Order: sequence, then structure tokens, then C-alpha cells
Amino acid sequence: MSTGRLEAFSDGVIAILITVMVLELPKPHGTTWEALHGTLPVLLAYVLSFIYLGIYWSNHHHMLQATSRVNGAILWANLHLLFWLSLVPFTTSWLGENHLATAPAAAYGINLLAAAVAYYVLQQVIIRDEGPGSVLATAIGRDIKGRSSPVLYAAAIALAFVNPWLSVAIYVLVALVWLVPDRRLERTIIDG
Repeated sequence: MSTGRLEAFSDGVIAILITVMVLELPKPHGTTWEALHGTLPVLLAYVLSFIYLGIYWSNHHHMLQATSRVNGAILWANLHLLFWLSLVPFTTSWLGENHLATAPAAAYGINLLAAAVAYYVLQQVIIRDEGPGSVLATAIGRDIKGRSSPVLYAAAIALAFVNPWLSVAIYVLVALVWLVPDRRLERTIIDG
């Protein structure tokens, strides 16, 4: 099976997740800038999660461009990733509505950690199917960003019990690291 159908399905799911998040944004009560102030934590959590979903969408696209075919294991690994991404609206809402309280900050990190692990699993299933000399395996290389992100998420989860603001700062830091699409894949696809 080609990757087109898998990519189209994944794109649709991510688009729905973004739509769900924006529909859950509270509307300010009033017409002044002060009225917006009460919704600021929810809005900032939405912005962070929108960026994360955009990062996954972009890197997922690049990964599938480097993939020649899809099998059953890849389909299930992709569904595993989409499952964890589907929880992002829930953890985002909980985090924003509770002004960065401990449990929501930790749950948000657990969600990000699980999604990162699921993405890694999908990547490894594709590499196992296509071989160590595949375009994806060549592009990924040592994958320092991919290996360090789960470590940072785990640290942020632990820090949520000390200071939730520190954990959110780490989530923002990881998002900033990944904000630019993975150039290794772009270079390999273009040069390959």
C-alpha cells in the first residue's frame, strides 16, 4: 500500500484535533481587553498545543515522504501515535483551565511523552520494514533531537510537582527545538 492514504487520514485527524481545540476556547465576557485577560491561560495553552500538533503534522509528512510503502504494523503504529495526539485537546483544556496546576501540567507532559514515544515507535517500525539503508534511516541518523525530547518531557513531568511553570517552560523549549521541520529528512529526500 502507498503512503498517500495513511497521510491523508492522519492529516484529517490532526485537522480535527485543532478544530476541537479552537472550539473549546472560552469566549471573553465583555468587550474590553481586560475581559480577554481571564481567558489568557487557556489561549496560551491552545497556542502551545497548536504548535505541537503542527510540529507532528509537519514531521509526520516528511517521514512519510521518505517512506515507500505501508504495511499493517505501520498502520497500527500510526494509529498509536494518533491516539496520543487525540488526547492533546483534553490535556490542553485541563492545563489552561486550571492555570498551570500541578496535576494538569504533569498530565500534559505525560501526553507529550507518550506522543513522542509513539512517534519514535512509528519511525522504528518504518525503518524495520524498509531496512537500515532506507531513506528514513539515513535521514534520521543518530536522532539527537528525537532521543533528547522524551528525557526533557520526563524531567518536566517530575518538575510539575515542584513548580508547574518550570515544566511548562520545558514544554515550550522542546517545541522551540522542533519548530523548524526536520531538515535531515528534507535534505535526504531532495538529495536522494
